[in-house]
Amino acid sequence: MSKVLFVYAKGGPPLGYALSRVAARSAVHLLALSALPPSVAASADRLCASVLIPSESERHDLVSLIVSRAQEVGAEAVVTFSEYAVVAVAEACEKLGLAGAGNSCALARDKRMMRRTWQDQGISQPRFRPVATEQDLHDAAATLRFPLLLKAAWSAGSTAHRTLRCAGEVRAAWERAREVMAESAQLGYAELHVAGAGADFIVEEIVPGTAAEWFDQEGWGDYVSVEGVVVDGDFRPVCLSGRMPTVEPFTERAGITPAALPHDAQRRIVALARDAVDALGLRNCGTHTEIKLGAEGRMWVIETAARFGGAMTVPQIEEVFGLDLIGMLTDHLLGRPVSWPAGARTPQEAHGAAGSLVVLAVDGAGDAWPDRRIWDFPAVHDNVPLSAGSRLSVVAENSLPDGTLVPVYDPAAGANTMAALCLLSATDPETVIRDFRTLVDALPKVLPHGTTEAQS
Repeated sequence: MSKVLFVYAKGGPPLGYALSRVAARSAVHLLALSALPPSVAASADRLCASVLIPSESERHDLVSLIVSRAQEVGAEAVVTFSEYAVVAVAEACEKLGLAGAGNSCALARDKRMMRRTWQDQGISQPRFRPVATEQDLHDAAATLRFPLLLKAAWSAGSTAHRTLRCAGEVRAAWERAREVMAESAQLGYAELHVAGAGADFIVEEIVPGTAAEWFDQEGWGDYVSVEGVVVDGDFRPVCLSGRMPTVEPFTERAGITPAALPHDAQRRIVALARDAVDALGLRNCGTHTEIKLGAEGRMWVIETAARFGGAMTVPQIEEVFGLDLIGMLTDHLLGRPVSWPAGARTPQEAHGAAGSLVVLAVDGAGDAWPDRRIWDFPAVHDNVPLSAGSRLSVVAENSLPDGTLVPVYDPAAGANTMAALCLLSATDPETVIRDFRTLVDALPKVLPHGTTEAQS
């Protein structure tokens, strides 16, 4: 039987979901760089041929650790679905002579190198500057147009994003962004391979997005993501995911599969995503490319990742289009033939729709709830009126236990202050949007009142 080394770290699709898909294709040896979620620990022992939790000293040279473990178990492929481990796994695969993202993987991880590469290729993107010090940020603010967005070069999940509307906000934004990166590292949401990555930032102009000229229905956000895969250097688009509007500054609230876009719009977006991915020179990996939508057909690439979309993006694709992307990529890395989609699947090819909602303590306008609440999924399930045929569930692996005080939303910390992740299945993407808007409005009304003394 084939053997795969699965390198686990925080982020990406839920571990339980990903692990079951890889285990269906091969014997799995799990290398856990983050603590296993309690809801998955038991199934990991059942699904895996071995589970290794390395010591801190063993993690010092992550690439060597992955290489040695792969050799010990006789792995024929090495996989990871975490943003924080993709570079280390790519480098390990190069040393092992196994199929992987390739030696240019860092271009899809370090936003500074990514943006410089696109700049050299003339690919449409916001104007930006790399910054490493507060003075760099002052200098960049003097040359770029406000409003600006400061973001960590190696972050994920909108962590450490700060909006600057004038030069007077530079110092506070710089200090807070650095604090959040340090806090995220303590929570395990940080680059695992590149030393000092938390100190690297970029600042970019906030381009004027619009959803109204792209979507027929209200409630959609002004950006989409193109989900895909690179197979022996050839980009294969799979589908487009839509969004609800982000929460200030740019924290994602919900992702919807598929994005309800007309055929011509989807075609143009996929073409831009192809240019962006091709420029990075990736070899064999999932891809997730975010594109901002503007007026009069304008578009800007925001970023590309050398891994599949996080949260429930991949499970949603399997539910709606019947494509097990993790299993398919595993097969490909093991050298087996895989029938990839000939082109990006369209809404007309979807069987229903699915969406995932991040529960944050803010209302539909992005304003903080008037009081503290306790997370209680049964109260949500029983009291929020959804459309006929819609089904709501909670992703336990990505959610706080029932009875936990919902965190106060911190714009700088982004998804670090989420309470839960909910999954909705519905008849079409328009219904997902409508039900999510209902859900967001209802949460601060149906959840039990909480106090700062509540369980945390």
